Amino acid sequence: MAAVRLISTSTVHAANDRASSGRIELNTWDIRNLQLGYIQKGLLFPKPKLPLQYNSSGNMLIHHLKTSLSHTLHCFPLLAGRLATTQHEDDTISFFVDCNNAGVLFIHAAADGVTISDIIKPVYVPSIVHSFFSLNGLHNYKGITHPLLGIQITDLADGIFIGCSINHVVADGASFWHFLNSWSEISKGSIYLSKPPVFQRWFPDGMDIPIRIPQSSVNVEQNNEDFILPPVRERIFHFSKENITKLKAKANAEMGTDKISSLQALLSHIWRSAIHNRSFDPDQETNYRFVVGARQRFQEIPDNYFGNAILGTFVTMKTKELVEQGIGNSAWRMNRIIAATTGESFKKVFECWPASPSFVTLSNGDALITSSSPRFNMYGNDFGWGKPIAIRSGSSNKFDGMLTLYCGAEEGSIDIEACFFPETLEAMANDQEFMHIVIV
Repeated sequence: MAAVRLISTSTVHAANDRASSGRIELNTWDIRNLQLGYIQKGLLFPKPKLPLQYNSSGNMLIHHLKTSLSHTLHCFPLLAGRLATTQHEDDTISFFVDCNNAGVLFIHAAADGVTISDIIKPVYVPSIVHSFFSLNGLHNYKGITHPLLGIQITDLADGIFIGCSINHVVADGASFWHFLNSWSEISKGSIYLSKPPVFQRWFPDGMDIPIRIPQSSVNVEQNNEDFILPPVRERIFHFSKENITKLKAKANAEMGTDKISSLQALLSHIWRSAIHNRSFDPDQETNYRFVVGARQRFQEIPDNYFGNAILGTFVTMKTKELVEQGIGNSAWRMNRIIAATTGESFKKVFECWPASPSFVTLSNGDALITSSSPRFNMYGNDFGWGKPIAIRSGSSNKFDGMLTLYCGAEEGSIDIEACFFPETLEAMANDQEFMHIVIV
């Protein structure tokens, strides 16, 4: 498959001066992500019809996307800024976003001869997809000197891919899609956003602002030196609404309850298969890590809060328990952990963290980690020439055991992008108990 060819690189600024002043103090939920990579998700579209593409003055589509992006940044000034720090006299440091309108990276590229079918038909996600994103390989702490947002438009033979990279210190998954939803609204002609963002960070009552942490705890570059990107592959597994409903019924029947959700049953199903096909020792413990949202647990955090509002948690089971006891047991444990994660749980972590800060890091080994959510509005992003036909992600934050969740193109369906070593993916594909639920 041909390499991606660079056509142009530019910087897009917010449309007016609103984005060139002010600062946003970052909180615990934001700062914990300094060592992670940028969030990278992208949308695959059919090629737009003329006259959106070209006229005598050049590529009108690229001009249109740049202009609409600039107007969107007027509503999202944080994304046009840079991370910044304040050094304090007591050897502590605090972090904020300088809304200086330094701008975002905008790349126009082409994958000559590559078709939509070349991207969506192969069993494994083609490696060229990773080249459809900008700011590859950057950790979030680099947002001090690099853009917080990077957009890459890649022309295909019969389509177009819009790749978006956002610094995870300033946005979680909900905020990532909030921005893309807003950009597509403006691109399609809206003057006002249906969901204006709120940037003011949430802090518990009585907490000192800004949050100061020991300078010695922020040696992030050294802390990342020991992580080596493994030779993993990615495969998209499709699950229909009907099959997910069957899994939910099975899990609830096994446990004699009706509280297990569709997603909990589905994640239990893939967890069991992944661990079974990794050939772990029966007594070895395995972890499933996932995030719980704060927006639903605090009345004072609105749905349009733009930032990080999530807390990581996990379920631990021995391999033999997980594999032998059916999907209900592991799904029920997920359910109980989520139910026990209350607003008070969030506050406790938030308030205790600055005294002994630890950062979210990538992991290899016995853990599976879920990112993203099928509840995000992905297929509703119409920039003016129709809705996307597929969602894909970049190379950032990939390791053996990462599961990325997407809503499916059909209502109620879910796609899971499974990132594993090739031998695990091959074994899962031959696992009849797992695959009979997958739509091939």
